[in-house]
Amino acid sequence: MNKPLQTVALGLAACATMLSVSSTAHATEAAHVHGLMHLDIAVDKQLLTVQLESPLDSLLGFERRPRTPAERQAADALGRQMNEGAALFKPDAAAQCTLTKARIESAVLQPSAAPAGKEDEHADLDASYEFSCALPDKLTSVEIGLFDAFKRLQKIEVQVAGAKLQSKQTLQRPDKVVKLTR
Repeated sequence: MNKPLQTVALGLAACATMLSVSSTAHATEAAHVHGLMHLDIAVDKQLLTVQLESPLDSLLGFERRPRTPAERQAADALGRQMNEGAALFKPDAAAQCTLTKARIESAVLQPSAAPAGKEDEHADLDASYEFSCALPDKLTSVEIGLFDAFKRLQKIEVQVAGAKLQSKQTLQRPDKVVKLTR
């Protein structure tokens, strides 16, 4: 390739990279929508994994560190509620799934105070749950109890990945069942 064409090709590659980074950053910023939760469900043999991301506002009503005793109580209650994955996600009873792991992450919910000026006013909560299923062939759906638990939550964008299905679904009140097969 001659020098001018090589320079043009490198310039175009740099522009494409910048556009890709810019659109990825924009998509990340746009992902924070009050009332909306993102849920990923994966089935791999006997393992059912559920991961969620939600603005704290959709779950708690505020997105910063608790400032009052009542807000601290609400944040503590949210932490306890989110750890009850078996109440929030109910796989088909016939599949005999048991919750084996729950992990909740949100810096805002930690009891330690943030340094002055470092408080995040648009915080999220991330959680993941693992279920072990004795009869995975019987696993055809998961009942989602999130709308019942969180009144501010309006819509759940769901992605499902497994041997039987890969799909995107949107749940809106009062929907609560995610299908794992066609």
